[in-house]
Amino acid sequence: MRETLDTLLEFAVETAYLAGKLTLGYFQAGVRMDLKSDDTPVTAADRGAEQLIRSRIEQRYPRHAIVGEEFGVQESQGATHRWLIDPIDGTKAFVRGVPLYAVLLGLEIEGAVQVGVACFPALDDMIYAAAGRGCWWNGRRARVSDVASLERAYVSCSDVGSFDRYGRTAEWQRVMQATYHRAGLGDAYGYSLVATGRAELMLDPIVSVWDCGPFPPILAEAGGYFGDWQGNRTIYAGEAMATSNALLPAVLETLHAASPLR
Repeated sequence: MRETLDTLLEFAVETAYLAGKLTLGYFQAGVRMDLKSDDTPVTAADRGAEQLIRSRIEQRYPRHAIVGEEFGVQESQGATHRWLIDPIDGTKAFVRGVPLYAVLLGLEIEGAVQVGVACFPALDDMIYAAAGRGCWWNGRRARVSDVASLERAYVSCSDVGSFDRYGRTAEWQRVMQATYHRAGLGDAYGYSLVATGRAELMLDPIVSVWDCGPFPPILAEAGGYFGDWQGNRTIYAGEAMATSNALLPAVLETLHAASPLR
């Protein structure tokens, strides 16, 4: 029987919640941190949460493909559905006992992400959406901010230093000069802030596909934009941005201005 988006979303919400509960067993408990080849941290909580998610998907949807940060790609011949897993988005925060980390789960169907869940276990907070079903934040509808000017906008980012490292210093300087407040509440939490109207713009100059997994439907259903810095709604650009549809033209103009604002 073909699953409906509602059923798939219900499964994703439950799965992310259970994985989040697993991570709480390690949180603020002195969990050991290992470094991967790209110098990013990983813990037993990351691996355990992804194993839990994969096991549930394999049991419920054995014909679906899977892409996860810790255990890579699991193909399924002819699969039209592909799950995108980030078992702990914000592991650097997690290992320091900062509660802003997330379990991310997205479902791509025939090339478009149509289901997404971002669970923040240590905050008892969850945002989730499916195409055409609205965006929901802890059981109530979520909407992007109605702030209409960048001059009053709140901006978030994951790591201020990343703009220099990845050659985006000029763009970041223009955004800082054009906006009202800059808060470094980053990783998945920054995108959640935009989707729930608590911030107007989130920027990342470098991301992996699993970092982006749930956010296309979450932002779209909340009345916003998730995609690259050029205005393309994608999870495959290696960069990411979220804002409201109303502010998107001004954000793009600011990012691509010929010179920094004076």
